[in-house]
Amino acid sequence: MKKTIWIIAGIAIIALVIFKLASNKKTTESKVYQYDKEKPVAVSVDTIRLQNINDAGTYTGTFEPNKETKISAEIQGKINTVLVDVGSFVSKGQTLIQLDNELLKLQLQSVEVQIEGLQDDVNRYTILTKADAVQGVQLEKAQLGLKSAKVQKATLQEQINKTTIKAPFNGIVTAKLNEVGGFAAPGVPLLQITDIGSLRFTVNVSETNLYHFQINQQYRISVDVFPGIPLSGKLIMIGSKANMGNSFPVQFQVANTKNLDIKSGMFGKVNIDGNKQEIGILIPSSAIIGDAEKAQVYVMKNGKAILQTITISKNIGNKTVVTGGLNENDVIVTNGFINLFDGANITTK
Repeated sequence: MKKTIWIIAGIAIIALVIFKLASNKKTTESKVYQYDKEKPVAVSVDTIRLQNINDAGTYTGTFEPNKETKISAEIQGKINTVLVDVGSFVSKGQTLIQLDNELLKLQLQSVEVQIEGLQDDVNRYTILTKADAVQGVQLEKAQLGLKSAKVQKATLQEQINKTTIKAPFNGIVTAKLNEVGGFAAPGVPLLQITDIGSLRFTVNVSETNLYHFQINQQYRISVDVFPGIPLSGKLIMIGSKANMGNSFPVQFQVANTKNLDIKSGMFGKVNIDGNKQEIGILIPSSAIIGDAEKAQVYVMKNGKAILQTITISKNIGNKTVVTGGLNENDVIVTNGFINLFDGANITTK
């Protein structure tokens, strides 16, 4: 009897668990968002109109120094004098820093005294050797000693010369990294010298607009903070590899003003004059799905969004020239792509 009761109780518990699980499943399913594919998607649209297309353009970039280097000593030594400060204009070969060289000078004086003595020995042994008063080996030893001393003198003189640190090119001191009393050593920066007499100006250009630029040609460049200063830049480099933004660096050589008004890091623009005008289709670049090789747009047809493959040629600002796949009076989707798919019902905002 007890066994029967336990079996019935077990069956009842299992049935209760199954009922509870089924109930929870229905509750969960009722709470899950069910996307209705038939529900119209609200989008923004634009009607295609033929328009004048001018391929003139403006590209923003930054100015950088033509040359910039951190100067360090070639030998170790205590800094005795720093003759420049941040903002100082310096000329190539100008003395910037003087290291302590007193010990080296004393060593040089000692070697010079040795050379004098050794030179006297060589002169004396030369006379004695000719008179067969001494063996020739003694003259050879004196000559070897003299040669060694002269090498030592040249080495010391070179080290003394290196205690005077000079500017490698014309420029401005843009950083002072040590002070009088500090210790200089090879590889430890002491000053930073920047040449802004000539500048590099770099812009990033999409592949469809690279046709605007040709090496060694002159282009009109302006500085954002000095719009009244006309500049001309010679194109010196077009990058051979796209950067992370899928554009290519284009670099110009620009002569600074007489007063060096343009500083490193300033923003500017290169202005491209349009070399032709044509009638065509220009659409917002943001409306395009995919890349230049497989560009598509959503075209509105009978209340539905239909994916249409198009052919594009170039970008002009934030718009793209379409050469195939669209016609005048076509209506394309320009915004509202969330939940949008090929064949979706759409309604305009």
